[in-house]
Amino acid sequence: MQKRTFLVRTTVALAFAGQGLGISGCTTTTSAGKADSSAVRTEIEQGSYSTLERLYSEVKGSRELVRKSAGVLVFPRVLAAGLVVGGEYGKGVLRSGGQTVDYYSVASVSVGFQAGAQSKAVVLLFMTREALDKFRASKGWTAGVDGSVALLKVGANGEIDTTTANNPVQALVLTNAGLMANLNLEGTKISKLEL
Repeated sequence: MQKRTFLVRTTVALAFAGQGLGISGCTTTTSAGKADSSAVRTEIEQGSYSTLERLYSEVKGSRELVRKSAGVLVFPRVLAAGLVVGGEYGKGVLRSGGQTVDYYSVASVSVGFQAGAQSKAVVLLFMTREALDKFRASKGWTAGVDGSVALLKVGANGEIDTTTANNPVQALVLTNAGLMANLNLEGTKISKLEL
């Protein structure tokens, strides 16, 4: 239990350090909090829109797959940083039926040889209403525990391999180099944000 607490705290510390955020004292001004939340929501929305447009232009069939999904959760910027103990953190938006539903954070921890930092975008597709409802009803959802997540594969023709796209929760991960094909999202924790 102590190891898990240490790892979670390390992840949060890395996320704040990686995003250049400082922790400051609490403010009692509610209008300032609302303005900050509004700015965060706008930033997440704009990043998510850009991420989806990039996905649509780079991966054939992705627009159709997003349309077929019951919901799409987009994390436009997941920052990974570490030195031996690594962590990832990002904020995203869940959309269903073309409407914003809620905002979420994603975090994960890894231990092993690693050094440096990188950023990626993560898109989760809830292909069934049941999978989406189970995700939304959870108090904190962990990939591989609360639901399995299949990483979508792209065929030689640059199109999504629809023969492998049959899991209730599908994932696409984009880096500067393009779509990642060999990534494991198990243990990634997704929590609802109050914005």
